[in-house]
Amino acid sequence: MKYKNPSLSVQERVNDLLPRMTLEEKIAQCIQIYIPPDHPGEIVDRIRAVGLGSRILGAVSLAGNVSQRTAGIEDLNEIQRIAMNEFHLGIPVIHGLDVIHGLRVIFPIPLGLAATFDPDAIQKTYNIAAEECFRLGIHWSFAPMLDIAHDPRWGRIVEGFGEDPYLGAKMAVAAIKGFQGELDENGYQSQDHILACAKHYIGYGGAEGGRDYNTAEITDHTLRNIYLPPFRAAVQAGVGSVMSAFEDLNGEPASGSRYLLTDLLKEELGFNGFVISDWASVAELIHHRVAANEREAAQIAFDAGVDMEMVTECYAHHLADLVMEGIISMERLDDAVRRILTQKFQLGLFDHPYADVQKSLEIRDLSAYHAAAREVTARSMVLLKNNGILPLPGDVRRIALIGPFVNQRRALLGTWVNDVLADEPQTLEEALRASCPDVEILTAPNGLMDEMIMIAAEADIVLLALGESNARNGEYNSIASLNLPAGQEELAQAVAGMGKPLAVLVFAGRPVTLTRILPHADALLYAWHPGSMGAAAAVDILLGKVNPAGKLPVTFPRGEGQIPVHYNHKSTGRDHPRYLDMPVEPLFPFGFGLSYTRFEITDLVVEPVEIPAGASVNVSVTVTNTGECKGEEVVQCYLQDCVSRRTRPERELKGFQRIALQPGESRRVEFTIGPDEMSYYGAGGSWVLEPGAFKVWVGNDCKASLEGSFLLK
Repeated sequence: MKYKNPSLSVQERVNDLLPRMTLEEKIAQCIQIYIPPDHPGEIVDRIRAVGLGSRILGAVSLAGNVSQRTAGIEDLNEIQRIAMNEFHLGIPVIHGLDVIHGLRVIFPIPLGLAATFDPDAIQKTYNIAAEECFRLGIHWSFAPMLDIAHDPRWGRIVEGFGEDPYLGAKMAVAAIKGFQGELDENGYQSQDHILACAKHYIGYGGAEGGRDYNTAEITDHTLRNIYLPPFRAAVQAGVGSVMSAFEDLNGEPASGSRYLLTDLLKEELGFNGFVISDWASVAELIHHRVAANEREAAQIAFDAGVDMEMVTECYAHHLADLVMEGIISMERLDDAVRRILTQKFQLGLFDHPYADVQKSLEIRDLSAYHAAAREVTARSMVLLKNNGILPLPGDVRRIALIGPFVNQRRALLGTWVNDVLADEPQTLEEALRASCPDVEILTAPNGLMDEMIMIAAEADIVLLALGESNARNGEYNSIASLNLPAGQEELAQAVAGMGKPLAVLVFAGRPVTLTRILPHADALLYAWHPGSMGAAAAVDILLGKVNPAGKLPVTFPRGEGQIPVHYNHKSTGRDHPRYLDMPVEPLFPFGFGLSYTRFEITDLVVEPVEIPAGASVNVSVTVTNTGECKGEEVVQCYLQDCVSRRTRPERELKGFQRIALQPGESRRVEFTIGPDEMSYYGAGGSWVLEPGAFKVWVGNDCKASLEGSFLLK
């Protein structure tokens, strides 16, 4: 058969295969199931009869909150053998898993990865995850999550790239390229790559009160200009799949919205991949009360543009009748199946359906992956305060290492860890002892507060490791208070009372309020949930082996009363709104992060100062390392459209570069502000470029004060 000929293009093979399929076989491609251990035979019989679109390797809807081993490579190959040899058309199954920030080697949570402001490092990270997946027979990851989030109470802020559309878009492209690689001239992916999934489309991060699955009310103007850019960038980067979101958006569930999934995503943005629902979100249209039963749910979701249903079986039970009755057109079904088959061919599954058991054994030597993880993890950590006690002085002899995170392993990995061995990561104590064999490390083996305070009194310097559990964030893990868990603030205050130099490390999956801890700390390093090499990377920074250069991808509030708080807010009609009982400014702004050295940014040049429509502006500055050690700085460029038809943010990130400089070294850094950076979604969803004045700032966070301007005629 032609579709078994890899010399043909992907589209030629799809065009040959699709007409051979019956109605039932087409519908089977639109279904993703998990195989329950107690009824595996039923699924196997089904595959033999009509085939199957996909198998999800998570067995529970809250898989991110548990650690579970995926199915073994032999099991995955057996399912594939049945699909290829015992189903008469020989259509392979896509095996999908939530690989959010690594499979066996765990990298920092995505929010931490965004703090690197380094797309090249992110692409490498996701490429490593793809290699691990590919060698184990996993073809598809339900990542990256591209939800913009302004409320850190929302547990799933951990999975995204923060609050900024521009940064989110750059990280989206990097993650997708890392997962998927590039297509060859016939439309095939290279080996060792997998299918990416941009999720959760769209507005899921805007859930009311930061409560997961909750309603969101987002104007179309804000939806397009704030929440859409990362998904737009993902489509332009060729992402193969998009996941529809759980929430009700503006009175319409996202998984049942034809406007969102078809009009905007597929037609306006030109998305050519396929849309999969989130776990059971098709059946949940009944809970939203827009569908009375499974049949109506299937009709609404499929007509809206959901091509594949995850886990629930509304499509399996009702789609055939809906097509035969003419309620769903055969053209719509063929479009969905064509999209799914295209991705299967692009992945090379028809030609290489089985994982190589021998090659899978080779990845047991993970040293290269661990080295890459250690490097990117150190780059993700953000130094928020330093009175000069870090890096630790070379003559320190007694270090008190105390706090609830001194001997944590699993908690360092963060949420969404499915296939890792939780006892593999080093603890902070193990990493510090390994790096400081000649230093006396004092710990509190019983973990009692009074014991910690007494130990602190005996030390030259105190390292206090605080944080939140991996189980305190992620899906369905929203919180009302951003304070660290009970007792940690009191511990910091009590330890500070000993009068010893105090460096605080915080391991967390979201911004937490540091307002009551910060005054007591001489230094504060925000380490996120850093992954497999997190302890070693943190010690690298503490000892000065790595100079921290991470920047906050999200604003840190002083308290919950400031939420939502984000840097790219709009101008208001009167003076800036205020609180009577709290400063309106956040504790730490977007883009903030310190270094062990100092950087000066000077000599801003904007040229030309007047441009016609369609032209670009070059913005350049001189960056100088004025300190005494080498380091890296993330130089950030912000833009303001001074007068526009629609209200716009006071400033927006439109460029960033992470550069390394030796002491005394200077470098000219340039940014290009083109028509795309100057444009926005205006009335009626039109993409508009309006003439007028623009301001530009360059600096090392969103409060940059070095200012220039230009005029668009």
